[in-house]
Amino acid sequence: MRTAYDVESVRAAERELMAQLPEGALMRRAAAGLAAACAGLLHRTYGARVVLLVGSGDNGGDALYAGARLARRGAGVTAVLLAPDRAHPGGLAALRGAGGRTTGPDAAGTAVARADLVVDGIVGIGGTGGLRPDAEALVRRVEEAGVPVVAVDLPSGVDADSGEVCGAAVRAAATVTFGAYKPGLLVDPAAGHAGALRLVDIGLGPHLPERPELEALQHPDVAALLPRPSAESDKYRRGVVGLVAGSARYPGAAVLAVAGALHGGAGAVRYVGPAADDVVRRFPEALVSDAAPSKAGRVQAWVIGPGLGDGSGPQGALEDVLESPVPVLVDADGLRLLDPAAVRRREAPTLLPPHAGEAAALLGETREEVEAGRLKAVRALASRFGVTALLKGSTTLVATPDGADPVRVNPTGTPRLATAGTGDVLSGLIGSLLAAGLAPRDAAACGAYLHGLAGRLAPTPPSAGDVAAALPRAWSDVS
Repeated sequence: MRTAYDVESVRAAERELMAQLPEGALMRRAAAGLAAACAGLLHRTYGARVVLLVGSGDNGGDALYAGARLARRGAGVTAVLLAPDRAHPGGLAALRGAGGRTTGPDAAGTAVARADLVVDGIVGIGGTGGLRPDAEALVRRVEEAGVPVVAVDLPSGVDADSGEVCGAAVRAAATVTFGAYKPGLLVDPAAGHAGALRLVDIGLGPHLPERPELEALQHPDVAALLPRPSAESDKYRRGVVGLVAGSARYPGAAVLAVAGALHGGAGAVRYVGPAADDVVRRFPEALVSDAAPSKAGRVQAWVIGPGLGDGSGPQGALEDVLESPVPVLVDADGLRLLDPAAVRRREAPTLLPPHAGEAAALLGETREEVEAGRLKAVRALASRFGVTALLKGSTTLVATPDGADPVRVNPTGTPRLATAGTGDVLSGLIGSLLAAGLAPRDAAACGAYLHGLAGRLAPTPPSAGDVAAALPRAWSDVS
């Protein structure tokens, strides 16, 4: 599992560790890892041309010490000092002693244009806001030259804690981060600036708090959480999920949600809605009903909303489902009809999986505000409605209502899922996991993980049906 810690926790851990080490040892550890990563990105180190963008903080020192290591291996290293009088003195001496050169931003054009690699050591994890004008101009010159950039700890100009990007920021091909991941490296929009991530162990582990800010499940974590049928399993032990979805206008939403549930391992699906003929035609194993949800038969979780439409019928069905004593996932049209007070009154768990536009409507914000501050938005949704919230998007996030658990970020997301109907598949899939007994947080995170894998495994270009059909292979890959 990848874990990420906020700046305050990382700083405190660094202070504890530095108190046990000789002066400068921690920076040299970081620089050694950075230099090794840079060398790995170069076709060859000897004769390569490396430019360091050096600010006044410790990130600049890391870059200078790493540059000194590269220079000793035969690279031509030039450090562009944005604040010459405040550059790290030890790192500067090490670079010059190894044969590296220094210059100012105004004279950096030739070095940047000829560089094979640029190292971004402008701003560290304590930076706020976008790049300052002088740094922005220098970074723009690097972008125009098309030189790959390695960021030191995180790209300069992004917010380490929130993942927000408020102004100009470096876009790195790779980021070498030290001791622990930072939330901004895992959450968009900042994550989109980080490129490939490499974590360098500098010994912070024992000094970091037990609870991280964020966590990202990996294959073994998901495999450990997924339900596995036993020899005694029947449809109820595997989980029966109820689905209220579809309408005369959107019958396909019902079919796709049922597909997600069945391919997601449900023991059975009870479908309630006007698209029963379409559902049974595609999935004859589905159990259909034209009664109210509460009269449709036994279920262990409900999913309501995909393609539901509006009016008194859908509103009444939603109220009926929210009165049930089992976990409920409300999505799509159900979110528009949602009464926050009715959700907060529920004793059984509720899960809301909006995309950014739906989240904006629920929070009374603009879509742009939600997308710019995804971490803040998912926490606000969970807290305001008293639910487990799954915010879909470029990086899908899962938060719990009391905020006691780390926010989970899904690492398998792919733009291939940006096609109509894939959200319906995801809702059905998560519903099947809820019905199987997974806690809402685990069902949401595992569902998003499998959904992302299925998106990658589906044919190109994938349809929502292709994604649903690829779910069994995603399960197999994880297991």
